[in-house]
Amino acid sequence: MKIPVIKKLVESYSLDQLRKAEEDIADEKAPAIEVKGDDTGEQLTHAYAAIQVLEAIEQGDDLKTALRSFTARVRGSIG
Repeated sequence: MKIPVIKKLVESYSLDQLRKAEEDIADEKAPAIEVKGDDTGEQLTHAYAAIQVLEAIEQGDDLKTALRSFTARVRGSIG
């Protein structure tokens, strides 16, 4: 998971575009938007993360807070 990639997705695309890209990647199709990643799993992770961050922004968080909150949840689920 690369934070700069997630940030760029959040800044560049709408929720609908990101959800469609996530669906396409999960269905092993090429997404209409560029989602960088070393493999399909990382691309899917980046799309999912961008969706979560953008949803938090729509709820009132700023980008920095939304990213920090998402990464904290990920660390908590791993540790």
